[in-house]
Amino acid sequence: MPLALPEIEIWFVVGSQHLYGPAALEQVAANARHMVAGMNDSGVLPLRLVAKPVMTTPDDIRALCQQANADPRCGGLVLWMHTFSPAKMWIGGLRQLSKPFAHFHTQFNRDLPWSTIDMDFMNLNQAAHGDREAGFLHTRMRLERTVIVGHWQDRRALARLATWMRAVRGWAALQGAKFVRFADNMRYVAVTDGDRVAGEMRFGYSVVSHGVGELAAAAAEVSDAAIDALCREYEACYEMAPELRRGGARHGAVREQARLELALRGFLERGGFSGFTDNFEDLTGLRQLPGLATQRLMADGYGFGAEGDWKTCAMVRAMKVMGAGLPGGTSFMEDYTYHLDPERPLVLGAHMLEVCPSIAAQRPSLEVHPLGIGGKEDPARLVFTARSGPALNASLIDLGNRFRLLINEVTVVEPPAPLPKLPVARAVWAPKPDFATACAAWIYAGGAHHTAFSQAVTTEMLLDFASIAGIEAVPIDGRTELPRLLNDLRFGEVYWGLGSAFARV
Repeated sequence: MPLALPEIEIWFVVGSQHLYGPAALEQVAANARHMVAGMNDSGVLPLRLVAKPVMTTPDDIRALCQQANADPRCGGLVLWMHTFSPAKMWIGGLRQLSKPFAHFHTQFNRDLPWSTIDMDFMNLNQAAHGDREAGFLHTRMRLERTVIVGHWQDRRALARLATWMRAVRGWAALQGAKFVRFADNMRYVAVTDGDRVAGEMRFGYSVVSHGVGELAAAAAEVSDAAIDALCREYEACYEMAPELRRGGARHGAVREQARLELALRGFLERGGFSGFTDNFEDLTGLRQLPGLATQRLMADGYGFGAEGDWKTCAMVRAMKVMGAGLPGGTSFMEDYTYHLDPERPLVLGAHMLEVCPSIAAQRPSLEVHPLGIGGKEDPARLVFTARSGPALNASLIDLGNRFRLLINEVTVVEPPAPLPKLPVARAVWAPKPDFATACAAWIYAGGAHHTAFSQAVTTEMLLDFASIAGIEAVPIDGRTELPRLLNDLRFGEVYWGLGSAFARV
């Protein structure tokens, strides 16, 4: 069963005041309802907007923000000042608001009625300066938010709102989420480790450890009938050599991954976990490193991180939620090795086994090969090449005083030559703006070798996510220049080092 998406909605909140009289406020409310219905019917937005009553007093605003905090269905707020809403009314509520919000700088009418426009029209349609009043307060309060500009029927403005909604849904998926860590971090590795207490405080999810023996015990309880049924599913879904099918000489290796998948899936479902990590250095009680099992669980929306990498595990889950319903997939990934042709340098991304088939260009092949590391039996895994086109790699790292999210846009390409002896799933890409700049920028910024790779999620979504989380974001894209990026990193050290001085006051 795929892991469910958060069931959330976004509240559409309009600001005004009693200065304009009851008739004007009734018109404001009617306009807001009309806009919400139209935006919901546009087919662009991934989440439903809900029109809330027009806010006209500090008490109303405070009560609404408290309701938003307490309602698990509320993922966030869209604020818009239809008329002029004095911003001091919003201080008490916004000081308490714990949900993300976007500021939609729009207006009800698209065009001005030049021949009939009068002061009644002007007083009713004041977002041009009402939103500036709101924007000042948001800035004065040091509130993180996304500002969206454009007419509410303009599909470009709606697309921008949809991007923010996807970031909100990814954020909502982490609130109260649990990720299980089988065994510890890979020994002596720095970047995949980190402060899990700080992570829970910042992102709202917890990381809990369970012994590999618990997973081994769960695997021992899986029935042969359940394994038989899952193996039939494998044969229907993937290319398989005859020796791996039922009755084949190596069918046992496939059955072992089916056993692991059923054990892992059951463990995750019983514990309410949204993802997991494992470590090839500690497989006590297991016959294979989970390969096919991990790939299929990722395809069903679970997060994953290898070698105890809980930060990437959580990002994979969040990004799967952000990109749900869009073309392309999301996977755990690693920059594994380089093709250093000076005319066309490329990155070969892969991992030992665990790359999600949601990014596959073709029907995957289920194969069994030696792993060459970990000292266990030859594991079954899906082998494929990622589809070509735009993608990105995202790396969440712990810098001690803050978390930093690196985002490198890439272009996935066909491998320059066949890879007949590489028995793992892989992606080949050219990083932006160019290989040398991207790699240097990544290393200067401290990016990890593990990433969350996506063909569905955009840089804009991740920038919105970082804003919601209150973390640093460093994009590396077609406009990146190394001297400027180095200066940005230096300035970031100052800003984040003085973070308490920039907190809400």
